[in-house]
Amino acid sequence: MKIVIHTMYYLPEFGSAPILMNEMAESLAERGHDVEIVTTLPRPPHNTGYEGRMYVSERRPPGFTVKRTLTNFTAHHIGRLIAWSIYTLFSMVHLATIKRGDVVFLRLPPLQLGVTGFLARYLRGARVLLNVQDIHPDLSIESGLLRNPFLIRAALAFERWIYRVHRNIVVISDGFKKNLLAKGVPASKISVIPNWVDTDFLRPLDKDNPVARAFGLAGRFVAMYSGTISISSYETLVRLLDAAALLRADPKFLLAVVGDGFKAKDLKAEAERRGLTNVVFIPFQPYADLPRLMASADVLLVPLDKEKSLLSVPSKLYNFMAAGRPILGLAVEESEVHALIAGSGCGTTVPPDDPVRIAAAFRALAADPAGRERQAAAGRAHALARYSRESVLDAFERLMERMA
Repeated sequence: MKIVIHTMYYLPEFGSAPILMNEMAESLAERGHDVEIVTTLPRPPHNTGYEGRMYVSERRPPGFTVKRTLTNFTAHHIGRLIAWSIYTLFSMVHLATIKRGDVVFLRLPPLQLGVTGFLARYLRGARVLLNVQDIHPDLSIESGLLRNPFLIRAALAFERWIYRVHRNIVVISDGFKKNLLAKGVPASKISVIPNWVDTDFLRPLDKDNPVARAFGLAGRFVAMYSGTISISSYETLVRLLDAAALLRADPKFLLAVVGDGFKAKDLKAEAERRGLTNVVFIPFQPYADLPRLMASADVLLVPLDKEKSLLSVPSKLYNFMAAGRPILGLAVEESEVHALIAGSGCGTTVPPDDPVRIAAAFRALAADPAGRERQAAAGRAHALARYSRESVLDAFERLMERMA
């Protein structure tokens, strides 16, 4: 079976999408499938070796092809929309290589990729699978990026059309399924398959390790955010700075912010403006060091701005469960993040816009090491039972084989 995976971002860029899509391609290729990835050229600072290139085709072990095209690199949301559109046009051009019966896997967003799926199905006879990772355009509307009433109506109509013309839609949670059902998408089209985590790679390790010592995390109570610093989490990360300010007098407390993104400079500047010496910023570390980095934390944070917490489930939540550390979710009670944390017993949640309650949660966790151990063990057990790489990818392979 030939499987063509469309993903906006791919290695060597850092983040959940590049890692997950690489693991999917590797697994499917190892199972004997003919796999291609259609993606973009990496953005700075990950573009070493790709400078000045417009298009690259490369072969990766264990035997799949990666095709890359250039898009614009900008942090502005209009620039991101342009980048999504450029990539969608490239994905359409790539349809010339698609044959009847091929499986086309589309990782959304961007929602525009649904047009590629429509063309792949009706012009090339492909079997198309939409993998919905975030609910758009709802996320853009709730975050205030899309405000014009005419454009909102047009975007919602476009979304309805995308779901109407596709037969196979995979969402990552029951909450996402409810969202689509409320929009009139038939239940027969929707499958729920969560994102996965490599539970052999991400596993519980000692807190006192070389990574912790290198960044001064040993001997402190460390609350850690690790991930992209983007518009979907920025406001809540600022509330984390508020909570850190309330804990200035605690010499043991340290907030570690690990990552990068187009809001990273703003967040660091805000921490410096406030003189927060109990906040440390750490750049993305090599992927091989990720288990030790997570082990350096006493609690791992999953922040979502209030308006977006009903529309997104960060993949880091599954990674944190596998790493065997308690999780503090900053999300509303109606959110999928709250449901997953409460259902698994891997941690607790507090409102994302209440620094006083966030600081109180840090104090309670610091004072209860036995409770942290129980939450960590529960999260690890849940990840092994529900989100292991092999079991989730088995489900994807079975679905693709039924489609083909």
